[in-house]
Amino acid sequence: MTTNQRPLKNYEWVMKDLQEEIATGTPGDRLASVVDLASRFGVGRSTIREALSALKAMGLLDIKQGGGTFIKAVTPDSQPTHPGHAYPELWEGRVSSLRQILEVRRVLETGCAFVAATNRTEDDLAALQEILRTMELYTDDEARTEEADVRFHQQIAIATHNPMLCDLMASLSAKLHDSIRDMRALWFYAEKSSAERLYREHVHIYDVIAEGNGNEASARMESHITKVEQVLHDQGVGSSS
Repeated sequence: MTTNQRPLKNYEWVMKDLQEEIATGTPGDRLASVVDLASRFGVGRSTIREALSALKAMGLLDIKQGGGTFIKAVTPDSQPTHPGHAYPELWEGRVSSLRQILEVRRVLETGCAFVAATNRTEDDLAALQEILRTMELYTDDEARTEEADVRFHQQIAIATHNPMLCDLMASLSAKLHDSIRDMRALWFYAEKSSAERLYREHVHIYDVIAEGNGNEASARMESHITKVEQVLHDQGVGSSS
């Protein structure tokens, strides 16, 4: 099976969680409002509307204009238990690719964090701080914080002042962006964590780089990546079982 799949969009991760919620609900039950769901998942309202529209197209919801969104009565044969059943190539292929990228990131980025803690300059720390400020100030702007997330990891490679490590990270630029997008989605939707908590993870990595503690910087980067792998495992996404 090919692993060159596009990354899952945010609305698809929301759709996964809502579909599981619908499966345990009762026909006629009313879902929370778009505003409440957006707050719960930490995404924009447009993302929630996309997820609801997709679930409606699957025959799982009845959306009444101005009247709310309700679970629709469906037959067992028509109700998929997991979005991956409806889109197997998308889910299985993407998750397999994500696992492979995370393995590469573990090797490369833990090493970058270690070297950056030794070689970083005050200018490097200032650049990382500026990225963190963006992540803190724009937690409600998915596109902006996602881009800042990518830049944070790339800036750590720059802070190593090792041209080969910088080139390796640059060569992974597109895949890095895709994996971080999925990592953020998993963090928010599968682990029910907030943008603020994800921001704090990055601050903790920055702190030990600023302190010059290479071993701890490597360990915190390892923990950061491992958490997402654990979520993948816990959710059983893309598993062969």
